[in-house]
Amino acid sequence: MTCLLINGSIALDAGSLTQTLSIERQVGVHTILLSHSHIDHTNCLPFFIENVYGKADRAIDLHASAPTLYAIRKYLFNNDTWPDFTRLPNHLLPAIRFQELEKERPLVVDGVSFTPIAVDHLVPTFGFLIEQDGASVLWSSDTGPTTRLWELANSTPNLKALCLETSFDNSLQDVADVSLHLTPRTLEIELRKLHRRLPVLLHHLKPPCIPRIYEEVERLGNPDVSFLEQGKEYRF
Repeated sequence: MTCLLINGSIALDAGSLTQTLSIERQVGVHTILLSHSHIDHTNCLPFFIENVYGKADRAIDLHASAPTLYAIRKYLFNNDTWPDFTRLPNHLLPAIRFQELEKERPLVVDGVSFTPIAVDHLVPTFGFLIEQDGASVLWSSDTGPTTRLWELANSTPNLKALCLETSFDNSLQDVADVSLHLTPRTLEIELRKLHRRLPVLLHHLKPPCIPRIYEEVERLGNPDVSFLEQGKEYRF
């Protein structure tokens, strides 16, 4: 389940939003950006909306690509799977508002700039260039081997870190290739596209693969590569 909480009020994806935050902290989240529609990135969205319903002082803004918004509306907030909170309590004052993201057009929320970057996954997916106060972090979301992400990694000034997915261990390379994810083997190849040194923080590890991913990444011998830790606060 993938979710990053930024500055206490912005959620990047919503896979574990209600599993890791108290209700009081959930009420402080007013904006969600979705990378794509897969359930490990959207799982907690319906429960989050229910938890903050009537408690938040404003509608929740949900930002995503047009295909992702379409999938969320059709398969999640459709009154069959879950109530349509885009029309509750009514269509004029909804609990959640859908806002379309456009590729490489920055969105600024509370002084933080999010630039959606197209990556290569099974469904339309955005990574994000996140910028605030002169510092930048590049977050890949789910992707197989890709191109534009690395162009930005090499050209963005004041880039402090790159957060890159590594989902499967090398024994599942065929699965990773078909589902457009990375393994330590393809991670090593992708990192050759990076022409500068900076911290590379790995995320999106599939639970059954975690021990072998750790071993295989360690064998790469790259001192710049480490792992994002759940529950840890990062400052860049």
